[in-house]
Amino acid sequence: MDLALYYEQWKNLMISGKDIAWWKEFFVKFYQAFLENDRWLQYLDGVGTTLITTALALAIGVILGVLVAMIRTAHDQQRPGMHNPFLGLFNLVAKVYVTVIRGTPMMVQLLIMGLVIFKSSRDFTSVGALTLGINSGAYVAEIIRGGLMNLDPGQSEAGRSLGLNYLDTMRFIVIPQAFKAILPALGNEFIILLKDTSLITVIGGKELLYAAQGVYGRTYESMFPLVGIACIYLVLVMIFSCLQGKLERRLRQSDRR
Repeated sequence: MDLALYYEQWKNLMISGKDIAWWKEFFVKFYQAFLENDRWLQYLDGVGTTLITTALALAIGVILGVLVAMIRTAHDQQRPGMHNPFLGLFNLVAKVYVTVIRGTPMMVQLLIMGLVIFKSSRDFTSVGALTLGINSGAYVAEIIRGGLMNLDPGQSEAGRSLGLNYLDTMRFIVIPQAFKAILPALGNEFIILLKDTSLITVIGGKELLYAAQGVYGRTYESMFPLVGIACIYLVLVMIFSCLQGKLERRLRQSDRR
């Protein structure tokens, strides 16, 4: 007798109100949540959407974060008495961006983007990825700015003495050194971003939580779908934490050589 037959037999016993062993009830609910009608494929699709959304949001966040951090660092490191008005304007815009994004809840930002700014769009997952990226960019900017400001100013001066302009100095000298210091904070931001993808469900994004909601909306049993996706998120976070740890160890080994 295969699993499907056991499932049907024990399910009918539950429906009829007869008492069955707890492990049989456990099996029935587990089968409903993951195996019946190949529902595990819904979770698999949710994982794919979650990872794609995280990657897109991370790319947007890193680009915005690096840009904002460079603007604010360049403004703060200007020599006394020498202030570029255009740089001052860009710095003001960057400060407003960081303040607004960090000062408002992610959920509110998603609702504004999904229900107001992009209310005519039906690509909810892309809207969610864009919103997460904009939100992450503000935090990444402060992480990178902190790393840049903590470096010895002599590093930048050494780059300029070699004839490098500001961008080349940041690219080849300052940022590679700052990256090692800020890697743990960036890794933590990436993990937070991965988990925050569950919020895009509020605007219709089809990620892991959306898959779980679809399952328990049909089975009327929420424990197994929700615990299941919690375990999936935990496994994903553990994998990325392990990869981050390996990268940090390799960077430390390269410093000793």
